Amino acid sequence: MLAYIIRRLLLIIPTLFGIMVINFAVVQFSPGGPVEQAISQIQGTAVDATARVSGSGQAETTPGAQKPGIGSGSAASKYRGARGLDPEFIKELEKLYGFDKPAHIRFIEMLKKYVVFDFGESFFRDRKVVDLVIDKMPVSISLGLWTTLLVYLISIPLGIAKSVRDGEGFDIWTSVVVIIGNAIPNFLFAILLVVLFAGGSFLDIFPLRGITSPNWDELSIIGKVLDYFHHMILPITALVIGGFAGLTMLTKNSFIEEINKQYVVTARSKGLEEKRVLYGHIFRNAMLIVIAGFPSAFIGILFTGAMLIEIIFSLDGMGLLAFEAVINRDYPVMFGTLYVFTILGLIMALIGDIAYHVVDPRIDFEANEV
Repeated sequence: MLAYIIRRLLLIIPTLFGIMVINFAVVQFSPGGPVEQAISQIQGTAVDATARVSGSGQAETTPGAQKPGIGSGSAASKYRGARGLDPEFIKELEKLYGFDKPAHIRFIEMLKKYVVFDFGESFFRDRKVVDLVIDKMPVSISLGLWTTLLVYLISIPLGIAKSVRDGEGFDIWTSVVVIIGNAIPNFLFAILLVVLFAGGSFLDIFPLRGITSPNWDELSIIGKVLDYFHHMILPITALVIGGFAGLTMLTKNSFIEEINKQYVVTARSKGLEEKRVLYGHIFRNAMLIVIAGFPSAFIGILFTGAMLIEIIFSLDGMGLLAFEAVINRDYPVMFGTLYVFTILGLIMALIGDIAYHVVDPRIDFEANEV
């Protein structure tokens, strides 16, 4: 198993390189960029990243939004909206953002820095990308860990209970709950929770912004813990409600498939108790497919599924950081977060394989390799 782990860790390097090459190439051919963003800010047509989602940003599509006296010049430029600006100023912008060098040179220099986890500085935040990631990571980790933990603690027992009571009343009414949870997106649950419990129209029980109160540093240790969970209840609840349905049905179907196999019939015929059959024989085989989905579930909740939740509850985490970086063409933040996301995703996939072996020691990845 150790040799397999070492090989998987070594495979992270070419995988990471390939992902970075593809994304760097895509970015080079995509319209827009940091130079265009700087030009739009100068001309007053820039739109905030989240304003695009809310629909409040109209400047970039409004005719005549360009400032008077700008855009009437004849200076040719490869950048949209740069007409009328001094070509020397455009060259200074290109040098500022590193676009005065060929693409392959920029890529090689980026890789050299990324080997030592030097992601550079954000184009528009005047901070190092590493510092931004460190600042935003606790919020995303809090959402991801607590949500994944609760989803698995709810879904696995519920799925097992549904499988042993298949077709009974318990299975039917819990299936209705599961269908509702699966049909409604988690951000709609989040809005509903805000309206009901965060001072929207009814109750004002939970706070709406951040993961801690402004006076958090002044609270006692117990007070800090209670304040933290007080802020996290609503966003975690929204994510859990929207995420437990799929895993519950996966667990149920996996157990039903194993219950009907011959080794289960044999175990029962030998007089073993039902709990012994269920948890001693069926559980190990049925849980393999559930464990296989853990890495992708965790990474999905950690970085993508929580993005709208972060916006709704004003949680400044990694999902919101990556979204704003893509919209604003903040390339250092884009590639820095992509680099971190990819490494974590590959490591979580390896952890999933190790969990396979822990649950069922008969699985030997080295023996299956050619």
